[in-house]
Amino acid sequence: MAEEPAPRSKPMSRIMRLSLRVVDYVSDATRRADGTVNRRVLSLLDPRVPAFSSPCRGVASRDVVIDPAIRLRARLFHPASRPAGAAPLPVIVFFHGGGFAFLSNASLAYDAVCRRIARYASAAVLSVDYRRAPEHRFPAPYDDGIAALRFLDDPKNHPADVPLDASRCFLAGDSAGGNIAHHVARRYASDVQEFKTVRLAGVIAVQPFFGGEERTPSELRLDGAPIVSVSRTDWMWRAFLPPGADRSHEAACFTSPEAAAGMDSPAFPPVLLVIGGYDPLQDWQRRYCETLMGSGKDVTVLEYPDGIHAFFLFPGFDDARDLMTRIAEFVGGGQ
Repeated sequence: MAEEPAPRSKPMSRIMRLSLRVVDYVSDATRRADGTVNRRVLSLLDPRVPAFSSPCRGVASRDVVIDPAIRLRARLFHPASRPAGAAPLPVIVFFHGGGFAFLSNASLAYDAVCRRIARYASAAVLSVDYRRAPEHRFPAPYDDGIAALRFLDDPKNHPADVPLDASRCFLAGDSAGGNIAHHVARRYASDVQEFKTVRLAGVIAVQPFFGGEERTPSELRLDGAPIVSVSRTDWMWRAFLPPGADRSHEAACFTSPEAAAGMDSPAFPPVLLVIGGYDPLQDWQRRYCETLMGSGKDVTVLEYPDGIHAFFLFPGFDDARDLMTRIAEFVGGGQ
């Protein structure tokens, strides 16, 4: 008698499954076989939500310009009310997921999750609207991340009514955003003397998107899981990497010789790494942990056995709420 295939996700409500199918549909309906994205359709399926200067669940937000020359913007979230004389806020520079090609810092899910992070962690969150592939391939989002750190490095750019402590700065992101956070940390660590006030206290890598030429056991076992599939990730790497490059490129493969720069620096900060048990990318994430620890880096791993890829975007999951608490503890420990 043939064995039944292993489940690709934990049992969940019908509403949650419908929500995940919508996410899959947005990606599949807007990516083309020629490697381009139908931005017009995507803008209809993923409308941008505005920033709110008035408090929403205790958090206010505003849009800021990072670099007008390339129209690089970010959204700043911060607790709306704070005690008189309170210390300046730590800053979490956040990079959204979406396979380098989809979504934005103003997508509803990412606006909401950054608001939750700001509230739980009592921190300012600067969510970067980095340039997306395939119109802007490697290294555009990494350049944009460094531009965000340089923006924070100049106190003149800080809002007068929101005191920011750039010496307690964290990089954070999920999926492709976790990849960006890692590579921006590498670049920072390689050139730390160029920053006068910014000091990285940690990297929060939520199910980061890494890869390589081989197919790992988790990629094969969980192919067809919600959000992530081999065909989708292959398309995303082709759209993001330089023309002609394969998945052994430094952007995808953290063990490539070119990817080592910065990881050996004492300025490379501690990492909070989140892994989900139903995420096809988990084998790459565990190897990432092994690589960091082999370089003598401080890594804290949070394992969520029932977690699908991007689970933390869905507050209906108990694990998503728990992760917010753990992020707050990690940021609080950076004081």
